[in-house]
Amino acid sequence: MAKATFELFTDKKGEFRWRLRHDNGNIIATGGESYTTKASAKKNIESVKKNASGAEVVEVAKPAK
Repeated sequence: MAKATFELFTDKKGEFRWRLRHDNGNIIATGGESYTTKASAKKNIESVKKNASGAEVVEVAKPAK
């Protein structure tokens, strides 16, 4: 059983966005940008599903000021 759901929605500009919501209601990821077509947004969701399932966690150093 999935512990998260991809939500596809239309923003104020009428463009498509997605977010990944955990069963507890927290948003755990977003697409970070809008898409002009629903198909493009869905394609991005599928890419995340495919490419992030085994992603490693790496620490990134804080950039110098």
